[in-house]
Amino acid sequence: MTRIVIIGGVAGGATAAARARRLDEAAEITLVERGPYVSYANCGLPYFLSGDITDRAKLLLQTPASFARRYRVTALVHTEAVEIDRGGKRVRVTGPEGDRWLPYDKLILAQGGSPTLPPIPGSDAEHVFRLWTVPDMDRLDGFLRGRQPRHAVVVGGGFIGLEMAEAFRKRGLTVTIVEREAAVLPVFDHEFGTQVALECGRHAVGVVTGEAVQAIHADSVELTHGRRIPADLVLFSVGVRPELTLAKQAGLATGLAGGLTVDEHLRTSDPHIWAAGDMVEVFHRVSGRMVRIPLAGPANRQGRLAATNALGGRLRYGGALGTSVVKVFDATVAMTGLSEAAARAAGFEVGVAVLHKEHHAGYYPGGKELTLKLIYQKSDGQLLGAEAFGHAGVEKRIDVLAAALHGRMTLDDLAELDLAYAPPYSSANDPVNLAAFVGQNDISGFSPLVTAAELREELAGAVPPAVVDVRTAKEYAAGHLPGAVNVPVDDLRDETVGAGYIRPLRGRRVIVYCKGGFRGHLAVRILKAQGITDVANVTGGWTSMRLEGSLPVAHAEEAVAAGH
Repeated sequence: MTRIVIIGGVAGGATAAARARRLDEAAEITLVERGPYVSYANCGLPYFLSGDITDRAKLLLQTPASFARRYRVTALVHTEAVEIDRGGKRVRVTGPEGDRWLPYDKLILAQGGSPTLPPIPGSDAEHVFRLWTVPDMDRLDGFLRGRQPRHAVVVGGGFIGLEMAEAFRKRGLTVTIVEREAAVLPVFDHEFGTQVALECGRHAVGVVTGEAVQAIHADSVELTHGRRIPADLVLFSVGVRPELTLAKQAGLATGLAGGLTVDEHLRTSDPHIWAAGDMVEVFHRVSGRMVRIPLAGPANRQGRLAATNALGGRLRYGGALGTSVVKVFDATVAMTGLSEAAARAAGFEVGVAVLHKEHHAGYYPGGKELTLKLIYQKSDGQLLGAEAFGHAGVEKRIDVLAAALHGRMTLDDLAELDLAYAPPYSSANDPVNLAAFVGQNDISGFSPLVTAAELREELAGAVPPAVVDVRTAKEYAAGHLPGAVNVPVDDLRDETVGAGYIRPLRGRRVIVYCKGGFRGHLAVRILKAQGITDVANVTGGWTSMRLEGSLPVAHAEEAVAAGH
């Protein structure tokens, strides 16, 4: 009989326990959890606090009694593992039954992580919270019901921070998010954080970026430069650190990413110990680097593999992509693989294609604008990552692109994907196909692209390019790049307007932009035919230029329009 001890009873650990039983009916399986619950839906905690989930019991997927009944797993709650004796193959635990040793043949660590709480003045006050466990949720819910606070400050603009900002707003509080980075959702590229902040603003949630909370007072938080924001409830969501105390004390190896080191079979540096979940570092399938990805999906899959391999299997964990999605009020934002910034930091020669388009056929009512960004390698069109924002159709596209990344697809592959089409759901060419077309045209030189950030850099150079705004005069008057000349795309072939202005630009670098990119693409083709060889289109057009945030805006009275 194989004795299996699993430390940690939530995502990875509970999955490992259930998988181990399915593989070995005779194994003795013990699950050790220091909290009062096992196998609960921690991703659902914000939605109970918001009122979207009304039945608390639905969050508790298993209890010690139900685990024992269905899986014959002994689940020890309120029990903490305090020492691993690797030589003796036993774990010392302390709990309601006192201090004792549990012998094992195979040990699986799935202790996860814990939310960071910076050591700042006032962080230990009773109106300061974190949200990670069911008891955290209960304490916060009790405070909301009993104290009825009016002003909440959420410190940290990541996934949980955004979900909790919405939850507090739904419960009638005024809410401000404070994010020390330049934009919320800093794991995404900046323009997506901008779109999320705009969505928060539409729902009366304030967003402060580029500042940190320095102190917490009874009725406010104090920011970096001394400004105070009213707060009688403060929630910290500023990151997760892996729970490695026990593993380090046992002498298990850790890696440069700060997590527990495991091999492709999720075995630690001890041949009898496996690990899964937020505490481990894993191979990133795109960058090739070891990273920590504290997400529930990878944790569950790793728990399944760790149990299989602990019982003699040889399943290989091929790494993760970090695919993630979050609901922000009426909007959705999602990503997979590398952001543009992460891809550049990893040393790739990066290309970017941005699409702003309705999520289904434009002639069918109810279309919602979707922003889709593909990040690819310029040399061969290899997909590196994708990001999306919108009010419909976001997660569908990101799931397609996650599968494409898993299969190491290129832009050529994406252009040919046969995706489901009917007017209420998509266009004949899905946004995924269209974004791939844009990237293909960039790589081939048929219609070269620059990003809004690259345009900014070129304008600051010694020989700045000529910039042509190919939108309508009305669009141009409402706001344009200073110094850009307005030649609507339909006038570019006109001898008295377009061509007369364009001819002198032969031999110069020219950059064009429109609202979203398509008219700019047409303009590039027209200009190339007129002898402008060094020409590029701003991917995502004026929409992306405004979201990028660092380019100035001029208006009608400052306009210089060709032919006017």
